[in-house]
Amino acid sequence: MNISTINIILSLAVALVLHELGHFLAARACRVPVTQAGFGWGPRLFGFRFKEVDYQLRALPVGAYIRMDMSALQRRPLLQQLFVLLAGVTVNFILSGIAWGTFFGTVNLLLAIGNLFPLYQQDGWKSGMVFFRCVFNRPSPLVEWSFTLSAGLVGSIVIASSLLSC
Repeated sequence: MNISTINIILSLAVALVLHELGHFLAARACRVPVTQAGFGWGPRLFGFRFKEVDYQLRALPVGAYIRMDMSALQRRPLLQQLFVLLAGVTVNFILSGIAWGTFFGTVNLLLAIGNLFPLYQQDGWKSGMVFFRCVFNRPSPLVEWSFTLSAGLVGSIVIASSLLSC
Protein backbone atom coordinates (compact mmCIF):
# COMPACT_ATOMS: atom_id res chain seq x y z
CA MET A 1 0.00 0.00 0.00
CA ASN A 2 1.67 3.20 -1.22
CA ILE A 3 0.54 6.10 0.98
CA SER A 4 1.54 9.61 0.00
CA THR A 5 1.76 12.50 2.43
CA ILE A 6 -1.18 14.21 0.72
CA ASN A 7 -3.29 11.05 1.11
CA ILE A 8 -2.45 10.90 4.82
CA ILE A 9 -3.32 14.56 5.43
CA LEU A 10 -6.52 14.51 3.35
CA SER A 11 -7.72 11.20 4.76
CA LEU A 12 -7.27 12.36 8.34
CA ALA A 13 -8.80 15.80 7.70
CA VAL A 14 -11.85 14.40 5.89
CA ALA A 15 -12.35 11.65 8.50
CA LEU A 16 -12.21 14.20 11.34
CA VAL A 17 -14.60 16.63 9.64
CA LEU A 18 -17.10 13.86 8.81
CA HIS A 19 -16.84 12.55 12.39
CA GLU A 20 -17.79 15.98 13.73
CA LEU A 21 -20.48 16.35 11.07
CA GLY A 22 -22.05 13.21 12.54
CA HIS A 23 -22.21 14.89 15.97
CA PHE A 24 -23.50 18.10 14.37
CA LEU A 25 -26.35 16.43 12.47
CA ALA A 26 -27.32 14.26 15.44
CA ALA A 27 -27.41 17.29 17.73
CA ARG A 28 -29.60 19.14 15.25
CA ALA A 29 -31.91 16.12 14.91
CA CYS A 30 -32.31 16.03 18.71
CA ARG A 31 -32.79 19.81 18.88
CA VAL A 32 -29.57 20.41 20.80
CA PRO A 33 -28.15 23.82 19.83
CA VAL A 34 -24.70 23.80 18.22
CA THR A 35 -22.80 27.01 18.87
CA GLN A 36 -19.44 26.37 17.20
CA ALA A 37 -17.84 24.07 14.65
CA GLY A 38 -14.16 24.14 13.91
CA PHE A 39 -11.23 22.47 12.27
CA GLY A 40 -7.82 22.62 13.91
CA TRP A 41 -6.40 23.97 17.16
CA GLY A 42 -4.72 27.18 18.17
CA PRO A 43 -5.38 30.72 16.99
CA ARG A 44 -8.32 31.33 14.68
CA LEU A 45 -7.30 31.99 11.07
CA PHE A 46 -10.72 32.38 9.51
CA GLY A 47 -14.31 32.20 10.60
CA PHE A 48 -17.87 33.11 9.81
CA ARG A 49 -21.28 32.84 11.42
CA PHE A 50 -24.19 31.07 9.72
CA LYS A 51 -27.53 30.16 11.31
CA GLU A 52 -26.42 30.67 14.93
CA VAL A 53 -23.20 28.63 14.48
CA ASP A 54 -19.65 30.04 14.44
CA TYR A 55 -17.55 28.11 11.92
CA GLN A 56 -13.78 28.40 12.43
CA LEU A 57 -10.55 27.34 10.80
CA ARG A 58 -7.65 27.24 13.26
CA ALA A 59 -3.87 27.48 12.74
CA LEU A 60 -2.86 23.89 13.57
CA PRO A 61 -4.67 21.41 11.30
CA VAL A 62 -4.93 18.77 14.00
CA GLY A 63 -8.40 17.80 15.14
CA ALA A 64 -11.89 19.09 14.69
CA TYR A 65 -14.63 19.90 17.14
CA ILE A 66 -18.29 20.73 17.64
CA ARG A 67 -19.34 22.84 20.61
CA MET A 68 -22.94 22.34 21.63
CA ASP A 69 -25.18 23.44 24.47
CA MET A 70 -24.30 20.72 26.99
CA SER A 71 -27.08 21.68 29.40
CA ALA A 72 -29.60 21.23 26.57
CA LEU A 73 -28.02 17.86 25.72
CA GLN A 74 -28.21 16.77 29.37
CA ARG A 75 -31.96 17.52 29.41
CA ARG A 76 -32.55 15.09 26.53
CA PRO A 77 -33.49 11.44 27.19
CA LEU A 78 -30.57 9.01 27.65
CA LEU A 79 -30.91 7.46 24.18
CA GLN A 80 -30.80 10.87 22.50
CA GLN A 81 -27.72 11.85 24.51
CA LEU A 82 -25.96 8.63 23.48
CA PHE A 83 -27.12 9.11 19.88
CA VAL A 84 -25.48 12.56 19.75
CA LEU A 85 -22.31 11.46 21.56
CA LEU A 86 -21.78 8.32 19.47
CA ALA A 87 -22.84 9.76 16.09
CA GLY A 88 -19.25 10.62 15.11
CA VAL A 89 -18.02 7.11 15.88
CA THR A 90 -20.93 5.66 13.92
CA VAL A 91 -20.04 7.81 10.89
CA ASN A 92 -16.43 6.61 11.08
CA PHE A 93 -17.49 2.94 11.31
CA ILE A 94 -19.76 3.38 8.28
CA LEU A 95 -17.01 5.12 6.30
CA SER A 96 -14.51 2.42 7.25
CA GLY A 97 -16.88 -0.21 5.86
CA ILE A 98 -17.52 1.74 2.65
CA ALA A 99 -13.80 2.39 2.11
CA TRP A 100 -12.63 -1.01 3.38
CA GLY A 101 -9.14 -1.93 2.19
CA THR A 102 -8.08 1.68 1.60
CA PHE A 103 -6.02 4.00 3.74
CA PHE A 104 -9.11 6.19 4.26
CA GLY A 105 -11.00 3.16 5.53
CA THR A 106 -8.19 2.34 7.96
CA VAL A 107 -8.06 5.93 9.26
CA ASN A 108 -11.82 5.87 9.89
CA LEU A 109 -11.65 2.52 11.65
CA LEU A 110 -8.81 3.69 13.92
CA LEU A 111 -10.58 6.97 14.64
CA ALA A 112 -13.79 5.14 15.58
CA ILE A 113 -12.06 2.62 17.83
CA GLY A 114 -9.86 5.28 19.43
CA ASN A 115 -12.88 7.43 20.24
CA LEU A 116 -14.64 4.53 21.96
CA PHE A 117 -11.93 4.17 24.60
CA PRO A 118 -12.98 5.80 27.86
CA LEU A 119 -10.17 8.35 27.73
CA TYR A 120 -10.95 11.82 29.05
CA GLN A 121 -13.04 13.86 26.59
CA GLN A 122 -13.27 11.06 24.02
CA ASP A 123 -16.73 9.93 22.91
CA GLY A 124 -16.49 6.69 24.89
CA TRP A 125 -15.69 8.59 28.08
CA LYS A 126 -18.51 11.10 27.55
CA SER A 127 -20.97 8.27 26.86
CA GLY A 128 -19.82 6.47 30.00
CA MET A 129 -20.36 9.61 32.08
CA VAL A 130 -23.89 10.02 30.68
CA PHE A 131 -24.65 6.36 31.36
CA PHE A 132 -23.35 6.40 34.94
CA ARG A 133 -25.23 9.61 35.74
CA CYS A 134 -28.41 8.01 34.45
CA VAL A 135 -27.86 4.79 36.42
CA PHE A 136 -27.16 6.64 39.69
CA ASN A 137 -29.69 9.44 38.97
CA ARG A 138 -26.96 11.96 39.84
CA PRO A 139 -23.25 12.58 39.35
CA SER A 140 -21.12 10.18 41.40
CA PRO A 141 -17.60 11.58 41.77
CA LEU A 142 -16.17 8.25 42.97
CA VAL A 143 -17.55 6.32 40.00
CA GLU A 144 -16.66 9.06 37.51
CA TRP A 145 -13.08 9.41 38.74
CA SER A 146 -12.67 5.62 38.83
CA PHE A 147 -13.96 5.38 35.24
CA THR A 148 -11.70 8.23 34.11
CA LEU A 149 -8.54 6.94 35.80
CA SER A 150 -9.07 3.28 34.84
CA ALA A 151 -8.50 3.99 31.14
CA GLY A 152 -5.32 5.90 31.90
CA LEU A 153 -4.07 3.11 34.12
CA VAL A 154 -4.81 0.39 31.55
CA GLY A 155 -3.21 2.50 28.81
CA SER A 156 -0.09 3.04 30.91
CA ILE A 157 0.21 -0.69 31.60
CA VAL A 158 -0.15 -1.54 27.91
CA ILE A 159 2.47 1.04 26.87
CA ALA A 160 4.87 0.00 29.65
CA SER A 161 4.55 -3.70 28.79
CA SER A 162 5.14 -3.04 25.09
CA LEU A 163 8.20 -0.89 25.85
CA LEU A 164 9.63 -3.47 28.24
CA SER A 165 9.17 -6.31 25.75
CA CYS A 166 11.30 -4.57 23.08
